[in-house]
Amino acid sequence: MSAFFLGVAVVLLLNVLVGLWRLLLGPTAADRMVSANLFGTTGVAILLLLAEAEDRGPLRDVALVLVVLAVVSTATFITRPPPAPEDRS
Repeated sequence: MSAFFLGVAVVLLLNVLVGLWRLLLGPTAADRMVSANLFGTTGVAILLLLAEAEDRGPLRDVALVLVVLAVVSTATFITRPPPAPEDRS
């Protein structure tokens, strides 16, 4: 069963690479934030799969910290004031 978990973790890692492409080329800040959220959720999934495959409990704690950071970063992005319009006069 651990080989299955490791295989799924590799597939999720490839998903992160696709998200990195969107992060670099995203035309808006919202696209980049969605990509960052993808990193957070996929990173948590990878850590939980590795914790189960390798029977390492502390990885679950690290995953919990990443979840909290993802929520805080999303809340900060949503509540920040919009950028001021540029003066083109």
